[in-house]
Amino acid sequence: MSLSDAQIRGLRPRPTPQKVSDGGGLHILVSPTGSKLWRLSYRFGAKQKTIALGPYPVVPLAEARQKRDEAKRLLRNGTDPSHHAKIEKIRAQIATATTFGAVADEYLSKAVREGKAPATIVKKRWLVDLVRPDLGVRPIADITAVEILATLRKVEAKGNYETARRLRAIIGQVFRYAIAISAASNDPTFGLRGALTAPTVVHRAALTEAKAFGGLLRSIWEYPGAATTRIALQLMALLYPRPGELRLAEWTEFDLDRATWTIPARRTKMRREHRKPLPAAAVTLLRDLHRLTGKGRLAFPAMHTTSRSLSENTLNAALRRVGITKDEATSHGFRASASTLLNESGRWLADAIEAELGHVGADDVRRAYHRATYWDERVRMAEWWAAEICGMKDGTGIASRLKTSNCSAQIDL
Repeated sequence: MSLSDAQIRGLRPRPTPQKVSDGGGLHILVSPTGSKLWRLSYRFGAKQKTIALGPYPVVPLAEARQKRDEAKRLLRNGTDPSHHAKIEKIRAQIATATTFGAVADEYLSKAVREGKAPATIVKKRWLVDLVRPDLGVRPIADITAVEILATLRKVEAKGNYETARRLRAIIGQVFRYAIAISAASNDPTFGLRGALTAPTVVHRAALTEAKAFGGLLRSIWEYPGAATTRIALQLMALLYPRPGELRLAEWTEFDLDRATWTIPARRTKMRREHRKPLPAAAVTLLRDLHRLTGKGRLAFPAMHTTSRSLSENTLNAALRRVGITKDEATSHGFRASASTLLNESGRWLADAIEAELGHVGADDVRRAYHRATYWDERVRMAEWWAAEICGMKDGTGIASRLKTSNCSAQIDL
């Protein structure tokens, strides 16, 4: 027999609990204290079970019946309503207690455990901190695309289009981590693709014409400042690594007898170990450098402490000191100079040049092929490029006519 609201209101407490049925397993339990609690009895897996649906009148009759019908639907689909209710309770607790800021901190801690480069962690943390005032205390599951876009628009309004783009990316990374730990069900940033103003791409300044590059080489070979800074710039020209790979280099990475430099995975952009052949000129420079800094861990320590490396600002400031403007060249620009001139020479396979630059992709087979097939060519290319450096620096024309490279012989420590 179905109940009515009037009947439920008229129920009076008794010395012992009483159950009053509404049908279909739904009943109201009247306790001796007078409380009225909805319960649903059902069978699942050959067991009799009961689930609480809430107190009356907080849960009115119509809502209790809706919950009964939903439980029946779950049973038809083979789901235990009691288990489903527990999962939903946990999900609700996570949604209300897990803020964007808390999940972002977890994500950053995971990046640290995975060995991401310190510079990468600093950048990620800086970006997350930019959005904490707007999103930090919000339950991450409740954040919408509209809220995120409003936050990004504030950054865009200042003309910081690239920062806004990176913010969208880091917010998306946090949301995808949240999905993985069941703190969110979707990534709202996906729908924001194309909503932001595209930044104008500004390439790092580099000299890619041989005559102009030769002028740069003469300037750094004659650099009047600290010998360690001068050698760093000379090795940037000879080896064209990423500036951070050279500045943070440790002496254990160099095998000068075998003329190789093994850059550990933690410092490479691709997070994979990268081995580079050293031309004779580079080996000579490194032996000279070892006499200056070889007692320490770092090949290029800072001027006033051996615990920190030379900064990229130091290298760029050295270029400014010899008259090279920021619009002409930067320390990173040596990579573009070498890439352009090596490709234009027509002497070397493009894949060998890409392998030397550390641009090998993620495919394991292709990466192994690059290492095995192009190493000998990269060794020859390293010596040719060192000779070419001398030719451009000295203005003698085609350096490949030289039998050896003696750039280092012209350095006075």
